[in-house]
Amino acid sequence: MGLADARSFCPDLRTVEHHPQADQAFQIGLIRWAKRYCPWVGKNGGDGLSLDVAGSAHLFGGEDAMLSDMQMRLMRSKLTVCIGLADTIGAAWALARFGEGLAQTGKTRQALHALPVASLRITPKEDIILQRLGLKTIGQLADLPRATVGQRFGASVLMRLDQALGDQAESLSPEANPPNYATRLTLPEPIGLAKDVMAGVERLLWPLCEKLAQTMSGARVLSLICRRVDGADQCVELRLARALRDPSRILPLFAKGVDGIDAGFGIDQLRLVAIQVEALPAEQVTQYDKGHSTDGLHDLMTRLGNRIGLENIQRFLPADSHIPERSFIISPAAWSDPVGPWGYANPRPLRLFPPEPVVAHGNRPPNKFKWRAMSFTVGRITGPERIAPEWWLDDENWRHGVRDYWKVETREGHRLWMFHTPQNPNWFVQGVFA
Repeated sequence: MGLADARSFCPDLRTVEHHPQADQAFQIGLIRWAKRYCPWVGKNGGDGLSLDVAGSAHLFGGEDAMLSDMQMRLMRSKLTVCIGLADTIGAAWALARFGEGLAQTGKTRQALHALPVASLRITPKEDIILQRLGLKTIGQLADLPRATVGQRFGASVLMRLDQALGDQAESLSPEANPPNYATRLTLPEPIGLAKDVMAGVERLLWPLCEKLAQTMSGARVLSLICRRVDGADQCVELRLARALRDPSRILPLFAKGVDGIDAGFGIDQLRLVAIQVEALPAEQVTQYDKGHSTDGLHDLMTRLGNRIGLENIQRFLPADSHIPERSFIISPAAWSDPVGPWGYANPRPLRLFPPEPVVAHGNRPPNKFKWRAMSFTVGRITGPERIAPEWWLDDENWRHGVRDYWKVETREGHRLWMFHTPQNPNWFVQGVFA
């Protein structure tokens, strides 16, 4: 039910926002943890794992001891877990969801006999049909003739039944190990000079960038971890304005951070890790387009961004609105691409500011007027351009109707963007052209 309906029944209901990405990351972490029991571990829906422990249970003292060890370790981490172990994936799934426990080898049918038919991983519609016909348990369904099950309930119910009982094979697809973008260099003697650390970073960058190239990826955030002989770590984080895997471009960007490292009595290990990785497909480079026209700009943004923060380097991007105040958005330059010429039929001023009143009368720009305590004489005017408010937005500044905009060039050298409000006759200046 909806949240409002649920709170009407239970006013003290506690709710927490769901984060699917965090759940997925946690499940991947559990997969890595579960590989202590067997090498074949895969996802089972969004809240479960499947393990192929054949041949590895004896390493933990048997199946019962292994299940007890799993329960103990997960409960120690304050996780609620239900574990089922059987000869087949379907039977293990049914035991974990509807009857936690262990099905002895060769006794799968007996272990599943009393479980509900929903534990066969059938659809809710099929479950309802079976229960309406009085088939509430797997044992009742398995006792029917096979031809009857297939004809009356479809091939999917029969397939799930055969998979659970072991009459039809079902394979486990293990989760592939994610790529590890990290390199390490252990030094025979401690170092402390910045040039020596940079030489070590160079040796680490080349194999790391080769790993990135193999997966068509590029690094956005790199972390250099320098371990001192006293056990303390010195970290240098490099945030790049765009994904890179070119060692010759990345190496100079580490210079400033390496200069600030406190080597203490010496550094005996260097570790370089790509913390954030993005897809970086290969680009076609020709003699007409060398593909490096913006490299210098991105390197400059990286140098400035590591001092003031990449999010503080911003650019203007066009927005789908004819209202001057809403015709652009400000976005961090590192996470956006520049846009070509803005598609406006009439030019817009370089500087925009809140409308400032001008003492003038009439529906055309006056020959003389005062603005910001200065007197101006009009030399040339272009317009008008009528802009109507966006009725679907409640904007206090545009509640009074349309505006007629004029481009006014004064004899004093100023090029102003002025507008007149016909419904409430007044003149305002809102921008200055270059």
